[in-house]
Amino acid sequence: MRTRYPGPARRTRSSKRNASFVIGAVIVGLLILTACVSLFYTPYDSIKMSIEDRLQGPSLSHLLGTDQYGRDILSRVMEGTQNSVLVGVVAVGIGMVFGVLFGLWAAFSSGWSDEAVMRAMDVVYAFPAVLNAILFVAILGPGIVNVMIAIGIHNVPIFARLTRGSVLRAREEEYVLAAYSLGRRRWTIAWRHILPNILPSLIVQGTIQFAAAILAEAALSYLGLGTQLPYPSWGRMLREAQTFMGLAPGLAVFPGVAIALSVLGFNLLGDGMRDLLDPRLKGTY
Repeated sequence: MRTRYPGPARRTRSSKRNASFVIGAVIVGLLILTACVSLFYTPYDSIKMSIEDRLQGPSLSHLLGTDQYGRDILSRVMEGTQNSVLVGVVAVGIGMVFGVLFGLWAAFSSGWSDEAVMRAMDVVYAFPAVLNAILFVAILGPGIVNVMIAIGIHNVPIFARLTRGSVLRAREEEYVLAAYSLGRRRWTIAWRHILPNILPSLIVQGTIQFAAAILAEAALSYLGLGTQLPYPSWGRMLREAQTFMGLAPGLAVFPGVAIALSVLGFNLLGDGMRDLLDPRLKGTY
């Protein structure tokens, strides 16, 4: 029997998918590694001021220079990674846990229950994430904890919609019908049979929402509603850099690059994982 080889177009698509996944995984891995390392080591104390060293450019003693208070920019960027990773993990975790529960409930309910849950999700999702967070923080006060909760609440409708749609499609699959014929209860089928099969889609959506959470936290910290002084945050560093852009552009460039690379990394990772985990694309490898 003659062996069939994939054509040039198919190999090109496969290479692009692998490249997206690898590049995204490398960037995300470096981000997490930096956050872990900064828990135990930074070149300098990120909140210690040294007025005589203020606004220095990159040098051997300060690889990324210093800010207007003489604080080491590299140390502050490293510690800012902790906030970004923490916000992403908590916000995506809140959205995924409650979103999956609401989505399963809506999919296995009928009539007014399904309609009520999904209309409530529509109301929450109608407001942008940053606006939701501003309203939430305005009521409870600024702080990183309130920001994480606010962004997590915005993520709930996203995972609820995805879960409901995936469950409704999976309910017509043969393995689900076979489980029903064996007398399994619907919630047993949901947890043991359907949820493991839709988990890849949830993970991919989680990586994408992780990037959105990093952007939202940076925006809120820029507005003064997120991480509070004196602790470093990429968004707050951008805000503080406005006055000194002409004297020390690195104050804005380095945290800005950190935000851009983090968002790019999670988006590439999500795209790569979606292509790798989508069973409809298995034949293209």
